[in-house]
Amino acid sequence: MTEKHLIWDLPLRIFHWGFAATILAAWYTAEQGADLVEIHIQLGFVALALIAFRILWGLIGPKHARFSQFVPSPKSLLSYLRSPNTAKSTAGHNPLGALMVILMILLISAQAISGLFINDDVFSSGPYYGSISNELEKVMKFLHHNTFDFMIAAIVLHIAAITFYWRVKKENLVLPMITGKKTTAQVKSSDAIPHSKIILGCIVAACCVIFVYWLVVINAPVIEEFYY
Repeated sequence: MTEKHLIWDLPLRIFHWGFAATILAAWYTAEQGADLVEIHIQLGFVALALIAFRILWGLIGPKHARFSQFVPSPKSLLSYLRSPNTAKSTAGHNPLGALMVILMILLISAQAISGLFINDDVFSSGPYYGSISNELEKVMKFLHHNTFDFMIAAIVLHIAAITFYWRVKKENLVLPMITGKKTTAQVKSSDAIPHSKIILGCIVAACCVIFVYWLVVINAPVIEEFYY
């Protein structure tokens, strides 16, 4: 029986698939117009909590989840791009995969944060709508309505890369993100993590939920409306 080693911790895997489901649901609710706009806004809050979790987990999570372990240096990135077929195998994210993680965090952050400051011109608005100048609101609206196109492009590129690894390099990247494990043919035993830090993950997740609740409910400004 092939020996397997734990590489991707459980909190990271839950984040990964929860993140994917949130993006898909946010796209669907946005396409339905005013009917599902409230759900769309709630999904934006979920996205904020997920982003906050990933940033914290990238600082204190297990080895392969940490930014310090996978964010590539310019030298390592150039080396990988020059000869990807002969590049040293990585237990976690390869340099291009690492860039995709960073890109998606930045894009979703821009999408979710900008949504806090805009409205749908009909019934609903973000909790911070009206708290900034009209010029900044226009910037936020532009970001919210255009960043998603870049997200779609990044997602398509991500799926294309997974397909390439599966069909050409004969490496399944999806299964390890489900099971958390890779075989001895893929990684060394020294690359394995001892456990998923589940208790720490639950604490971090709870802190992120509390933070987002504070941000969008408790700390949200009350904007006075004047009628003439």
